[in-house]
Amino acid sequence: MLEVETEVKRKTALYGVVAVLLALLIGVFCYNFTVLHEPHLPGQPETEPTFLQSFSSYAELVSFLEASLKTASPYPYYNTPWSFAWEINQIPATRSLDTIYFSTFDIVKAQVAPDYSTTNIQVAGVDEADIVKTDGTYLYVASNNSLFILKAYPPEDAEVLSRIDFNGTLGEIFLNDDKLAILGSSASYPYVSSYYRLPIIIDDRTLVEVYDISERSNPVLARNFSISGNYFDSRMINEYVYLIVSQPSYLLYDTLVLPKIGLGEGIEEIEASQIYYANVSDYSYAFTTVAAINIEDDTQEPTHKTFLLGATSCMYVSVNNIYITFGTKGGGTLIYRIRIEDEMIKCEAWDEVPGRVLNQFSMDEYKGYFRLATTAWTNGTSQNNVYVLDMDLTMVGKLENIAPGETIYSVRFMGDRGYVVTFRQVDPFFAIDLQDPYSPKVLGVLKIPGYSSYLHPYDESHIIGIGKDGSNVKISLFDVSNVTDPKEIDNYPVSGVWSDSLVLSDHKALLFNSSRNLLVMPIITSDYNVWQGVYVFRITIEEGIMLRGQITHIENATDLGYYYYLHPYYVKRSLYIDDVLYTISDKKVMMHNLETLDEINQIELS
Repeated sequence: MLEVETEVKRKTALYGVVAVLLALLIGVFCYNFTVLHEPHLPGQPETEPTFLQSFSSYAELVSFLEASLKTASPYPYYNTPWSFAWEINQIPATRSLDTIYFSTFDIVKAQVAPDYSTTNIQVAGVDEADIVKTDGTYLYVASNNSLFILKAYPPEDAEVLSRIDFNGTLGEIFLNDDKLAILGSSASYPYVSSYYRLPIIIDDRTLVEVYDISERSNPVLARNFSISGNYFDSRMINEYVYLIVSQPSYLLYDTLVLPKIGLGEGIEEIEASQIYYANVSDYSYAFTTVAAINIEDDTQEPTHKTFLLGATSCMYVSVNNIYITFGTKGGGTLIYRIRIEDEMIKCEAWDEVPGRVLNQFSMDEYKGYFRLATTAWTNGTSQNNVYVLDMDLTMVGKLENIAPGETIYSVRFMGDRGYVVTFRQVDPFFAIDLQDPYSPKVLGVLKIPGYSSYLHPYDESHIIGIGKDGSNVKISLFDVSNVTDPKEIDNYPVSGVWSDSLVLSDHKALLFNSSRNLLVMPIITSDYNVWQGVYVFRITIEEGIMLRGQITHIENATDLGYYYYLHPYYVKRSLYIDDVLYTISDKKVMMHNLETLDEINQIELS
């Protein structure tokens, strides 16, 4: 035991442990307050709200964790895709992780000739990173742990211009004019020596590399930045990338590893006195670091703040605020609002509501109010709720006990309305009036077979629902022009013994443009032979949903095998530039005429 203690204290660069989808939440645990803070004036120092505290020393931080955690243990709590790492007899002493889960994301750019599509995001002006992006001339593809830059338009001249090999595990990218930000991770197991020797320490870092791509054939590294811990999520607003990283804060034989920031070649350990917290007991803790990085100005140092928080579950971001949630032991959801403005990061409010949110689309900010939908469980029975909070996160309106006995499968807020899909055996589609934030109410209900996992606006009066009916994907078109009587005006069931789509778990896999009557989505289906590619639809209010054609990168369906989702030619994304449809897998980019779907060109990624 003394040997382990010495090892841990000596290696202060070890920051992580096999666990983690643990925590994240930023804003630390504030007691509710009712007055918003005055705007930050240029030249004045930014101060934290009075409900936040900071530790006076490392010893006080350790004492807080010892006193707050109900069950002391030398082994860290874990709940992570990497839980296989505990099978230490199969893991070498030092090894890099082969894969890491990232939610996908992209950036919205001003439309210039030629016309081109942008990634499907939730909030206008708040960009989400993705594995594929375009600026209308070039294509940027994260694949095989490398970033490929392609001349994409015109398609006849398409070619790979350059390749950036990432030292770590490449996740996703942001694009801003002539700057490209690559997000990734680096993880290793520096301490494993015997069959049952625990715990295993993971040296885990979240990495950001910013490249100057003004010369696409010769990208130049402009700066790099790292934070110890696991990537949770990110957004880009204007030229600022907001990065959120979580590192477990556990005591290992009275030794606590603090988070670290790396800029260039320098590494800085965050001191205990720089960590904010509130005196709130929890069953687990994590250091949550929020960083703001200006990817246009290489001379501006990133700003960051670290909070000691609980286990985070979801995040929603508006132009001015980050909302982070996590579930409580009692079945509720804690919400934290962090105000952001350029490099400024500041927690301003928190509160709790009953039930749990499903995903980022369960939340929305509109006209100074924050709306969210939750599913709560009481005595083994579920009920669904919609809550409206003001900017202090004080509840001002609520609509509870919607569809008792069912659970929420999808949510979409659109202006003064909200649409909620619940499911048990049929798909109740609820239209909710939120015009009066103090008195939300159900306006109409539609019950149809199956369920919708994702709702997407077609226009103000129509919504696309993508989900399943039995074992197959189903696309629905809803008319909500009369919200008291919503109707499903058309649907398209994907045929086969079974079918599935990435859109059901990743909204950025959907390509939709109402002015072009275009909907494209990855589909995998089986009639005993598995097929994967994209379905290309024409979708209009007058004619409904019509399949125009299918595109695949896999010539022989039998090549897919059992682990079909790992196939290098599994199509993950689609986009258009002018009248050309591009489909992208890990190994190939194909180009088709958007009108005829005739193939124009294809490029191998290698």
